Amino acid sequence: MKNIVVIFAGGAGKRMGCEIPKQFLKIQGKEIIIHTLGLFEINENIDEIYVACILEGVELLKQLVTKYNISKVKKVFPGGKSGQDSIFLALSEIKKENENAIVLIHDGVRPLVSDETINKCINDVKYYGSAITVIPCFETPIMSLDDKTVEKMPFRNLMYTAQAPQCFYLNDIYNMHLKERKINPNYEGISDSCGLMFKNGIKCHIVHGNNGNIKVTTPEDYCTLLGNYNADDYKQFMKLERKFK
Repeated sequence: MKNIVVIFAGGAGKRMGCEIPKQFLKIQGKEIIIHTLGLFEINENIDEIYVACILEGVELLKQLVTKYNISKVKKVFPGGKSGQDSIFLALSEIKKENENAIVLIHDGVRPLVSDETINKCINDVKYYGSAITVIPCFETPIMSLDDKTVEKMPFRNLMYTAQAPQCFYLNDIYNMHLKERKINPNYEGISDSCGLMFKNGIKCHIVHGNNGNIKVTTPEDYCTLLGNYNADDYKQFMKLERKFK
């Protein structure tokens, strides 16, 4: 059974306030999306990569994949109306050639996931049927219903932040999408794959991921990524530089 990565890179960069999609912003001369793809390229357990990209960036990304010899990329294609729609399109493409597989769903602008986290996710899907990457909530969580007053203060040691990859068997997540699209075609109220499963009564297994595995959404995130990229403990980038030079 193959281990296949679904990368969704359909963002237009509106919250970044930049003129180009955020996945094509550069870190040390290379696009963020290439750093992300490179992490899965060098992981020995990954077989294939499918990328749903913003329409305007499809041809550019294909050129970059060729330029940097990302050989595991099976297909680059236009994304859908939303992140979840893009994921469904990718799953549909995978289904054309695979009866089943383990799929790792990952953000195109989350380029600091570690080899260890990727491997733990794959292993845990085999045992638990799912694997959701999380990190502990470090700040004190507060819940407000009106955006003005504090309603609840959950215990911090019970709270986590969901990240990516989020991993499932292909048939499980694909069939859940089919079910949801019949009643909620725009995926209203669903922000990620874990939320889709949870809404439909499926309890997902959590995997403790690596710190620093941020998603670039705002200019502040980009600045944080610049700092993390240069940190000595991100050894995987040394592997990427050797491969892509």
